[in-house]
Amino acid sequence: MKETQNFTAIIGGCHCGNIRFVLRWPKSDTEIPVRKCGCTFCQKHTGAWTSHQNAELVVEFIDAKNVSKYGFGTNTADFCVCSICGVVPIVLSEIDDRVYAVVNVNTLEDINEFSFAISSTNFDGEDTEGRLERRKRNWIPSVEFEGFAN
Repeated sequence: MKETQNFTAIIGGCHCGNIRFVLRWPKSDTEIPVRKCGCTFCQKHTGAWTSHQNAELVVEFIDAKNVSKYGFGTNTADFCVCSICGVVPIVLSEIDDRVYAVVNVNTLEDINEFSFAISSTNFDGEDTEGRLERRKRNWIPSVEFEGFAN
């Protein structure tokens, strides 16, 4: 883990390393909220998601041809699935010309100094407008891409 002035940099990615990221987490927050989603896709992939409105995310797709973007339901978010190892490390949602993201905590590395606050969520019945507004409030609003144009 590398540290910057205001952030702790947490490394993560898929199993084979084709999708890699650096999550810049605010140093003031040593507890990571984890949301276990109740949708069928997240249940089948054991998705446990985190985000912070003040965090920053830098994503790198080593071989973009081996990254599948899977959208279902409202098709307002893309689950980035590594076509090589099958892991889903991040979800992206473009809202009002800005990309927001959540990170699968199961893909974080070397996070011993953090504690986790785990909760279960279920967004069934949420309308599209409400869903997008919630993401704008809660998901990571600063997402950059290296080596790949989104």
